[in-house]
Amino acid sequence: MYKIIGGDRREYGPATVEEVRQWIAEGRLSSQSLIKLEGTGEWKPLSAYPEFAGALAAQPRYSSAPSLDARSWPAEVPARRPEVGVGDCLAQSLGLLLNNLGLLLGATSLVWLIEMLCQSFRPAGMVYLVLHGVFYGGLSMVFLNRLRGRPASIGDVFGGFRHGFAQLLLAGFVSFLLAWLASACCMVVPGVYLFVAWLFGVPLVADRGLEFWSAMELSRRTVTRVWFHVFALFVLAFLPTLVMFIFMEVKITMAMLPVMQSALAPGAPPDLTRLMDMLAHAPQAAKITPAFLLAAKLVLLFNLPFGLGALLAAYESLFGTRPAPAP
Repeated sequence: MYKIIGGDRREYGPATVEEVRQWIAEGRLSSQSLIKLEGTGEWKPLSAYPEFAGALAAQPRYSSAPSLDARSWPAEVPARRPEVGVGDCLAQSLGLLLNNLGLLLGATSLVWLIEMLCQSFRPAGMVYLVLHGVFYGGLSMVFLNRLRGRPASIGDVFGGFRHGFAQLLLAGFVSFLLAWLASACCMVVPGVYLFVAWLFGVPLVADRGLEFWSAMELSRRTVTRVWFHVFALFVLAFLPTLVMFIFMEVKITMAMLPVMQSALAPGAPPDLTRLMDMLAHAPQAAKITPAFLLAAKLVLLFNLPFGLGALLAAYESLFGTRPAPAP
């Protein structure tokens, strides 16, 4: 007979071998779930017990099954003390990437390539903007499964089209739209706050099967308590991409500044035609060539596996199974 620590940090059991195997098959336990033989005092990862090796190996690669207590888990997560170790998350991501380089680079390259192809055609780009949450839901599960010691494949990127499609679509699009609207209305700080606070909305839908708004709210309420830690992690994890983006924005702004000053000169009616034409040709005016744009996209391609791994390591720290507190 065994006792188990569930995703809500509560102790369950005693349970038989067959019951534990059933929970594994349902995706309610992973290789990292803590378990002990009844009557002993040592908690160990489930993967340490050879009698469950077969069940773990046969576990579905993409699972959105909730934890052992699906009703109480979303309410209990905010009651935990949130923990995000920036250095630990970066180190975990590096180790994960080194141990799964082909898989993670292949999975992120596939999503990157789909995005680049869609952005080459405006109608397809709008479709991808709506669907990006579905792709990143599947990509998140590739990383989470490897973080948990579960098998994963590049094809799992498309798992979001089979599991929770509508909720992933809504989580990705609504969070992007609201954060963008806040920034577009000259409210940059609220926009950045919402972007960071909702970072884990899509993974929560993919991993826990939550409804999109519940996932976004759970992410926001939890991240708010460690917002600066998550923000610092995001900046450090995606530093090469952010530096390239800021460099391009500065070049475009500096190239447009003289035209904006002349088009909006005091005492004269604004020359909106000239201003709109300059906006349309801003990249060329800033001497941002197609080769430069391609280089920027390649920086994102090679940065994405490490950055996403660091964020999902933080997700595990905030929302994953934790050891029971010492008595």
